[in-house]
Amino acid sequence: MESYILVTGGAGYIGSHMTLALQAAGERPLVIDDLSTGRRDAIPDGVPLFQGSVGDAAFVGHIMDRYPIAAIVHFAASIVVPDSVAQPLDYYRNNTANARTLLDCAVKRGVPHVVFSSTAAVYGEPDRTPIAEDQPTQPINPYGRSKLMVEWMLGDVAHAHPFTYAALRYFNVAGADPEGRTGQSTPNATHLIKIAVQAALGKRDGLDVFGTDYPTADGSCIRDYVHVSDLVAAHLDALRYLRAGHPSITCNIGYATGYSVLEVIEVVKRVSGVDFPVRIKGRRAGDPAALVASNARARTALGWTPRYDDLETIVRHALAWEKRL
Repeated sequence: MESYILVTGGAGYIGSHMTLALQAAGERPLVIDDLSTGRRDAIPDGVPLFQGSVGDAAFVGHIMDRYPIAAIVHFAASIVVPDSVAQPLDYYRNNTANARTLLDCAVKRGVPHVVFSSTAAVYGEPDRTPIAEDQPTQPINPYGRSKLMVEWMLGDVAHAHPFTYAALRYFNVAGADPEGRTGQSTPNATHLIKIAVQAALGKRDGLDVFGTDYPTADGSCIRDYVHVSDLVAAHLDALRYLRAGHPSITCNIGYATGYSVLEVIEVVKRVSGVDFPVRIKGRRAGDPAALVASNARARTALGWTPRYDDLETIVRHALAWEKRL
């Protein structure tokens, strides 16, 4: 009987790109999504969708009993840093407790591999950039802590059971499918490039910049923006790596290049040809000044080779998707 790759959160922004990429690679994806932020129409034809929570053990167990699962790619999570500060228990339930339930179901059925969607937020305020994977993990918000706890669980499970994992620590994911099949569709998304292209298209009355008093060249936060298609390619590389019998691994996924918020806004204005209003506001809770990845491990161990490492390309693809919406 042929096996499946279970994609949790597969109707969401990154998950829907993953589902398309798995199909293109000849795999059989199967999606669990509660559709709280995901969209049913983001899932390609022929891919089974089960609507529900990965924290529901009976629901997840029933699916795993019915379909042989070769690996899990786990995206389902809450991701808004200020929300995690305001509603920490929601984040510890949705990100940490639900992942524990998913892992319990997987271990009981002998699922051998998990690729986990982690985050650069596990580093907190790093003491140097670019950030390497062996730097201290000291998250400064519940979002980062909720993800780091899952990394700890994965490590302990891999120690106790015949199981390997790849924890991919994303930097700032942006852009959309180059063929225009899916993109960032959440109406109240908090991603800078998403908000900026919405402002350029008149879907918002401008854009707020949270803090211009950071210790950076122009005072605004610096982030490493990675194209969603390159991010998904890293997941396929991680899946191949685990299936080849390699040990568990933790990798940063970013381009090792940082852009400030104000620089990103200028690129969006240039690509769109629209000069939209920008409002300077105070800092948000839980925002580090600069997060830039070292990606040497992903390139060397996983063989990851980014194809869209260009901010203008990322913005063009995001703008094209936003127009389609």
